[in-house]
Amino acid sequence: MKKGTFSRRRFLAGTAAAGAAFSLFPGRVLGANDRVNIGIIGLGGKGGAHLADFGKIPNVEILAVCDADKERMEKAGEKIAKHQDLRRLIEMKDIDAVVIATPDHWHCLAAIMAFQAGKHAYVEKPVSHCIWEGRKMVEAARKYNRIVQTGTQQRSCPAVQECAKDIQSGMYGKVLWVHCSKLDAREPIGKVGGPQPPPETVDYNLWAGPAPMAPIMRKEFHYDWHWQWDWGTGEMGNWGVHYLDDLRHLLGWDDVPGNAIAAGNRWWDDDGETPNMHMCLMEHRGTKIVIDIRNMKDPKKGGDQGAVYLKSRGGNYLMCENGYISIARGGGKAFDKDGKQIKQYKGTGGSGHDANFINAIRDGSNKSLAAEIEVGHMSTVLCHQANIAFRVGKAASVEEVRESVKQHEDAVNTLESMIEQLEGNAVDLKAKPFILGPKLTYDAKTETFTGDHAKEANRFVKRVYREPFIIPENG
Repeated sequence: MKKGTFSRRRFLAGTAAAGAAFSLFPGRVLGANDRVNIGIIGLGGKGGAHLADFGKIPNVEILAVCDADKERMEKAGEKIAKHQDLRRLIEMKDIDAVVIATPDHWHCLAAIMAFQAGKHAYVEKPVSHCIWEGRKMVEAARKYNRIVQTGTQQRSCPAVQECAKDIQSGMYGKVLWVHCSKLDAREPIGKVGGPQPPPETVDYNLWAGPAPMAPIMRKEFHYDWHWQWDWGTGEMGNWGVHYLDDLRHLLGWDDVPGNAIAAGNRWWDDDGETPNMHMCLMEHRGTKIVIDIRNMKDPKKGGDQGAVYLKSRGGNYLMCENGYISIARGGGKAFDKDGKQIKQYKGTGGSGHDANFINAIRDGSNKSLAAEIEVGHMSTVLCHQANIAFRVGKAASVEEVRESVKQHEDAVNTLESMIEQLEGNAVDLKAKPFILGPKLTYDAKTETFTGDHAKEANRFVKRVYREPFIIPENG
């Protein structure tokens, strides 16, 4: 197919009538020893990893792959079917489940189309590009009775699982506050002089899908979409979601905070739009939460690898009545009030997450899933809350930002650490100040914002979709 030849009529034939068309294929009923046939949609870094990982699981066969970039499909080998159009893969009758590793903006529509076709789905993080999409995915999964795993693989990590049980048993007393961070440095994405053509091997219409076919204003077509709002959710959705999901897991939350206030900015002169320094303060069930995302180097303390805060470059630091815990991907440690280590948590980082999904398919139940779609949706809501709290903000002085976080000592310390890091990068905070958002109030029942700033915030709860790639209201 040539770029730009994917017609509106052709897509509508498979989307507007998708419920009727795909209902012809309700999906196979599998036994415990049956082979599970997989299709992988999206073959970037994560998709390529899934191609290898699912291929190692006994009695699992990868039948087909899909990517809007034809060149990326070459890594799959000659024996696997290849499609540039994801609908061609989804309508394959022999496929039992799909792995969705597309850019963020495609996750919801691709998943719902798969459910309609009787497919189960493993959906990479963040599961949605906005809050509304996440709820639509949950509703559609229930409607079509599909088994849906979220790609927050640390839910399958023994260290996090064991630590969560200990915290919720009261071993460490009440959790007073949590610092949730990802501080590893990245490089700026550069700046182009004007719109760039897509790679020759990419069908840009298929790649953009429900998002705008906006001019491409970045040097690196793949991956750097993460840092532009039309397609990505920034580092908050890219990496922050892992540790925010851990946070909800550790504390046993089945809901989300009802408030958020954020500050930060993108202090690089590049084509990115999402903040490269971003802090957000929330409070829920009597526990204060600081989310701390930073992508800049730290010349004064952390060096080229990024900042170090609370002796860590990322994870969750939980201050409890009887001590504190520091835990990240792969493991953690607990300490008493005097700083003496009292327990170590050893983990795998979640290496069994793919197999957990396959086992649930064979069992015919979502009960054993480590990160069922509603769990993934709720954790992703925290990312969206933090991003929206930033996006509704305005330029503010350092003094105004300090005033906004003064009620929580860790938030104050985080801000001062961030300011010191910015100074080390020669950032002039008067020339390019913080963006500070107002305190937002969130209604978990309606999944919308309420109060004084609801109108501005709710603009980001649901996006406008590009025809004919419309996400259905009712699955």
